[in-house]
This record gives sequence, structure tokens and C-alpha cells, in this order.
Amino acid sequence: MIIGITINRSWNIYNFRKGLIQSLLKDGHEVVAIAPEDGYGKKLEDLGCKFYSLDMDNKGSNPLNDLRLTMQLYNIYKKANLDVVLQYTIKPNIFGSIAAHLCNIPSICNVTGLGTVFIHDNITSKIARFLYKTAFRFPSHVFFQNRDDQMLFISQKLVEKRKTSLLPGSGVDIQHFTPGNRVENKVFTFLLVARILYDKGIVEYVEAARKLKAKGIEVKCQLLGEFDYSSGLGIYKVKVDHWEEEGLIEYLGATNDVRPYLDNADCVVLPSYREGTPRSLLEAASQGKPLVATDVPGCREVVVDTYNGFLCEAKNADDLSEKMERMVLSSPNMIEYMGKNSRKLAESKFDEKIVINRYHEKVAECTNAELVNAEASTSVLTYEMS
Repeated sequence: MIIGITINRSWNIYNFRKGLIQSLLKDGHEVVAIAPEDGYGKKLEDLGCKFYSLDMDNKGSNPLNDLRLTMQLYNIYKKANLDVVLQYTIKPNIFGSIAAHLCNIPSICNVTGLGTVFIHDNITSKIARFLYKTAFRFPSHVFFQNRDDQMLFISQKLVEKRKTSLLPGSGVDIQHFTPGNRVENKVFTFLLVARILYDKGIVEYVEAARKLKAKGIEVKCQLLGEFDYSSGLGIYKVKVDHWEEEGLIEYLGATNDVRPYLDNADCVVLPSYREGTPRSLLEAASQGKPLVATDVPGCREVVVDTYNGFLCEAKNADDLSEKMERMVLSSPNMIEYMGKNSRKLAESKFDEKIVINRYHEKVAECTNAELVNAEASTSVLTYEMS
């Protein structure tokens, strides 16, 4: 079969869906990657994909642009002669579902997180809900990465329950992210890996660092990730520079390989306001790190309180600092215990092989259903002609 994968960034396909692509290619399928070109199109072609560059404004809500995007996807899906398409992130999920329906191609969507659209109740979120409700009549199946998001969509009648199921995020390659030798840091080191956005809880992380410093508790609070101003919720570099000058955090920049930074951390933190299933926590868990995260959808899928880390209240720097302090004061045996439990969770619940197998099953179901429908239509036509 010819299987399309549509996402808002080619970087995203390469970094988060590489295992799925390799598995599909190994089974003899053709894979067509469809995303805006951001330097990873050639790498996807080197993997064995055919790549179509998509002209898409990820954050805009201009109706004319969205109509153009729908038609652009329609033309690509037709030209690529897709048998089924897998879609991720808001715009591909919504406008890709409409385009696939117009092409009579089965589609499988993945709600990887609700993002700022559902965190803030405003006109944009109302429009997004309406678009989801309209578009999600068409996919053959919709995967959700946590039960909270799934129940929200079902309760608001944005999708039929029978079309949905849960998937443990994008999974993690547990052979690639493996526990290394624990670094003996002179100063206890926390690491937050995320895009530099307010909704990732970065301000609360900095304030927690300030509170620990005021108590005389010596820690190093590191921040790793790229700046992102596209949503209007990005934190400007000048502010991060100011925090560094205060001695509150150490900004490490961005990277294509997070593993060395995880190795050097004693604990990984994510004070996000809401997630799908956060990749940063999955990778940290797979590398056997204890975790501190907010008790919100997505994060609590990965962090089991007192088992492999601590959960804190969202948007609460006081509670975050208390949980970080509790981690610092934990015994080396407890730190090791929680790290080993993180690895156990990664192996049993979040191994990407689990995710890949589910996709293979759904692709087979979708295409078999299309074949049955086609045969039924042919039978009806034959009966009518006779």
C-alpha cells in the first residue's frame, strides 16, 4: 500500500515517526511524508520516503489560507495515489481529514495534545472545537494519547466514541534511550526539556529555582529547547538571558540529540499546563531518570507519584519548588529506585513497538473495510444492472 504521513513539521516526522516509517517500509509499503520543509525533507527521502513539501501556516486561522491548505492536501493525496493517510497535529487532523474524505481515502488521526487551543477558552478555541466536530466525522479512527483528551472530545460530541482509542504517545525507542552510568554531580542538577513557551511552565520552573536558592538549597536548573514565537506564547531570549544573569537557570540551547543532557541530569522536570504524552518525559523515563511533573493530562500518564517521581500542581511555583526540594533531599537509594521504575514504565507501557503494532492493525482494518465497501458497491451495481 501507499501510506501517507501528514504532520506540521518534517522535523517532527523524522524525529518522532522514524521507527514507524522503517517498520512500514520493511513490510513492503510505500511511505509518503507530507509536511512543511524545514531541512528534514532530504533526510526523510534518505529513509526511503517520498516527500511532498506542504505550504502551511501552523498557527494562523485565516479561512482562505485554510481552504488553500485543504485543496493543497487534496491535490497531494490524489497525486500520491494514497491508500490510507496518517495525520497528526491540529491542522493536518482537521483539514487533512476533509481532504482525505474528498479523495475517498481512509484516514487515521492522532490527537497528540490539545495545546493552547484548549487551555485558553476564547474565540479561537470555539472555532477549533467547531472545526474538529466537522472534520472528525470523516476519519476511520482517531487515536488519543491520554484518557482526559479522549473523554473531552467524546463528552463535547467532537467525535464518536466508537472511532476512538488510546495510544501511549509516539512511544519511545527503548534501545536508543538507555540508562547510562549515573553522573555524580557536585550540585544536584535538574533539567527541563521543552520549547521555550509559557505553557510549558518555564516561569514556574524559574520561580521554583529562585525559592530553592532563597532557602540556601544549592541546585543547578538547566533548560534545553528551542525558542518558538509562532504562537504568541513564546518567551523571548532576552528574558531567558536575564534569568541566567541572575544565576537561576542555565540555558543549554537546542539539540538534535538529548541523550547526553539526560545522562548529566539527576532529575528531569516538566511543569507543563497540559500535554498529550510528553516526549521529553518518555525519553527521560527510558533513560532511567526520576521525574517531577505537573498533575495534568499527559504528564500524569508518565509520572506515578512517589513511584518514579513526584507530581505537583500546575501553575504553582511553591508546590513545584517543594517537590524539587523533596527530590534533592531524597536518599541516593530512593533516587535510584525511582529511576529504575521510570525505565520499567518505559519498557512495559511506552515502548514504540507497542505504538507501531497498533498502527499496523488500524491500517489493515481501514483498508480491509474499504475493500469490503468496494466489493459491496460492486455487488449492488451488478445486481442493479442484471
